[in-house]
Amino acid sequence: MGLIEVNGIRVFAYHGCLEEEGRIGGHYRVDVAVEGQFTTAEQGDDLRDTVDYGRVTALVLREMAVRSRLIEHVARRILDALKAEWDPAYRWRVRLVKERPPINGDVDEAVYTIEG
Repeated sequence: MGLIEVNGIRVFAYHGCLEEEGRIGGHYRVDVAVEGQFTTAEQGDDLRDTVDYGRVTALVLREMAVRSRLIEHVARRILDALKAEWDPAYRWRVRLVKERPPINGDVDEAVYTIEG
């Protein structure tokens, strides 16, 4: 078994329950990890036998561009898009970080993680 991680995908997006979040937006980071059997890629050195980091990033950016009220909803869409693209035997983890959420208090980030 191997583990591939694509960490720190930075995105400016417009998610949140507050109306002003839809207008002013905010900063987000997305980390994606996938566990699976990558022996063929290890031995054959062919991109078709593994998970393409560029495609992972493109799927994350596509789903982050669709406004949602909840980061949980966005994370689920990202996970579903990744699972639809690659081998169903792979096990995925998506970690979505909302930096400096506009809440009453000094909070660095709100984080939601989903696996599937």
